[in-house]
Amino acid sequence: QVQLVESGGGLVQVGGSLILSCAASGNFFSVNGINAMGWYRQAPGEQRELVAVITHGGSTDYTESVKGRFTISRANAKNTVYLQMNSLKPEDTAVYYCGADWGSTLTDNPRFWGLGTQVTVSS
Repeated sequence: QVQLVESGGGLVQVGGSLILSCAASGNFFSVNGINAMGWYRQAPGEQRELVAVITHGGSTDYTESVKGRFTISRANAKNTVYLQMNSLKPEDTAVYYCGADWGSTLTDNPRFWGLGTQVTVSS
């Protein structure tokens, strides 16, 4: 129904910046029914965590460890969500996944997932 394709991951030094993008495509009604979009991450040996979420109306929320450093934004006309990551730390190293759902929040298991993009922060 909906495909989420991430881009923008890579290798960056401590203190650097990256921007991730996630574009939704697929069935017109399914894509346009998406409300919450967000980013999760999973580091090796760790549980996946929700990093940031944004609703169709622009309300945002962040996990505590990224507040003040990461910014989530969204282009509704493009069905695309972005994650601007600044002041990156080694502990930000993880596979970052895009998630989306028709509801106004994201759970541990959203309806739609991307395949993930690797972010590596080197010291």
